[in-house]
Amino acid sequence: MIQLFITGGTIDKQYDEITGELTFPTTHLPELLSEANCTLTIEVVTLIQKDSLQMTDEDRVQIEQACINSLATHIVITHGTDTMVETAMRLRTSPALVAKTIVLTGAMRPYKLGQSDAPFNIGSALMAVQLAEVGVWISMNGQLFSADKVIKNRTIGQFEST
Repeated sequence: MIQLFITGGTIDKQYDEITGELTFPTTHLPELLSEANCTLTIEVVTLIQKDSLQMTDEDRVQIEQACINSLATHIVITHGTDTMVETAMRLRTSPALVAKTIVLTGAMRPYKLGQSDAPFNIGSALMAVQLAEVGVWISMNGQLFSADKVIKNRTIGQFEST
C-alpha cells in the first residue's frame, strides 16, 4: 500500500469565480488518480490544504507525525513547490523515518486549470516511491532528487540538483 498525504500547494488550487482567488475547496487527487486509471492500492489522507508559503513549523510537525504514524513504508506527499525542499529536509532528518521511502511532489500549475504538470508529477512520484531506496526524495519535472541535493530554480520554474 502507498500512503498519499495531501498538504495543499498549487496542485490542488482552484479558481474561485466569485473572489477571483485561487482557493482549496477540496483535493482533486482522487479525481486525478481515477482519470489516470491508477490501479495501485493508495490510501489518500488530507492533512492540510495550504499554499506552502503559508506553512508553519507546526504544519511540518503535523506532516512528520503523520509519516511516523503511518503503517505504510511508501509515502507520497503533495506539497507546494516554494517550500517543498524545507519540508523534505525536516523529514529527512527525522530519526523515526529512516526505514521509509517518502516522495514529495507538486505542480507549477493547478490541476483544475488544465495544461498542468500535476498528472505527470503524480505518476512520476508514485512510480518513484515504489523504486527508490529508503529516504526522502522530491519528484518533479520527470526527475527524482535527493532531498538534500535539490533546489527550486525560480528563474526557470524547475527543480535542479545542487
